Amino acid sequence: MNVSPSLDPSDNIKLVQITDTHLFAADDGCLLSVNTADSFHAIVQAIIEQKIAFDALLATGDISQDHSAESYQRFASEISALQKACFWLPGNHDYKPNMGSVMPSSQLHAPEHVLLGEHWQMILLDSQVVGVPHGRLSDYQLNLLDEKLAQHPDRYALILLHHHPLLVGSAWLDQHTLKDSDAFWRVIQRHQNARAVLCGHVHQDMDRTYAGVKVMASPSTCVQFKPNSDDFALDQCSPGWRELELHADGQVTTQVKRLARGAFVPDFTSNGY
Repeated sequence: MNVSPSLDPSDNIKLVQITDTHLFAADDGCLLSVNTADSFHAIVQAIIEQKIAFDALLATGDISQDHSAESYQRFASEISALQKACFWLPGNHDYKPNMGSVMPSSQLHAPEHVLLGEHWQMILLDSQVVGVPHGRLSDYQLNLLDEKLAQHPDRYALILLHHHPLLVGSAWLDQHTLKDSDAFWRVIQRHQNARAVLCGHVHQDMDRTYAGVKVMASPSTCVQFKPNSDDFALDQCSPGWRELELHADGQVTTQVKRLARGAFVPDFTSNGY
């Protein structure tokens, strides 16, 4: 699949990432007292109201909380207002048969590989292990990553997956990380064109460099997890999204944006979900 830049004459690619929407079939579905449909709608409206120019939308898993086909239909209906192609992949909470129930779609796509303009490629990996919260990449997924990096050595690569391939410093979250992540990094280090890794899962902002690669995680569109907390804890930050710009020289610039402080406050007495 090829996405050609249409907004920037410099051939930079502009992307918006949304993640961990945790939607329900029911209109009143809540996660830790946050109505996830309402918070997701507020994010979409903020992107529209801010007139953010972008080429494609990225959704990095945990689209649904209740596994229902209706929750995925809700997602598809909400993003229609953004009028851009959306590339998505599953998280640990997702049910892939029902994700597929809203496909094929003119807007929603679940490819393994995307050519972005003239200089970039995007590789989408499935790190889901059915029935457990942690992630793992199968031999097929690792071979896919290796193959695509080798097939397009002249294109910089943005790699997407749900689970975090670096520990974030919260013990309760880091037990649900990408297991056997060393195998993932060994593949990346065999190639010179991997520039950035983008994930969800941790409901917080992370932007680090590891082995010369930019590694990013992003806020959820609903509840936020408190950074550097050994036990389950929620953060007071508001829901948000990430904007990325992939430059023709291989650089990546990015920023996280959030709704106004105090929007969609969760139940801070919760000890898990």
